[in-house]
Amino acid sequence: MARIAGVDLPRDKRIVVALTYIYGIGDSTAKKICADSGVSEDIRSKDLTPENQEKLRTEVDKYRVEGDLRRQVSMNIKRLVDIGSYRGMRHRRGLPVRGQNTQNNARTRKGTKKNK
Repeated sequence: MARIAGVDLPRDKRIVVALTYIYGIGDSTAKKICADSGVSEDIRSKDLTPENQEKLRTEVDKYRVEGDLRRQVSMNIKRLVDIGSYRGMRHRRGLPVRGQNTQNNARTRKGTKKNK
């Protein structure tokens, strides 16, 4: 089982898909990592050689992923809340931050419906 950036990659998936299990790596970044490291996108993660795993590790280390990225995102949100900006207030109240309609929708952010 390949372990990259502290994440166990799924064994039976193509490496370009398995890399997206790492927080901060999406489809396009995974393809770029495979191209830059010289590893084929079609190889399954269980078939990776130790050399390929090391190439992928060194390439992933160039990006901010997992714990560092989560910490940066939470610090950005904390900064917005601390300075009292509009976006920070929306984060604090648990409401949508990016201008979505809240009269009828936004149940994901607002939680379950409250009876009056």
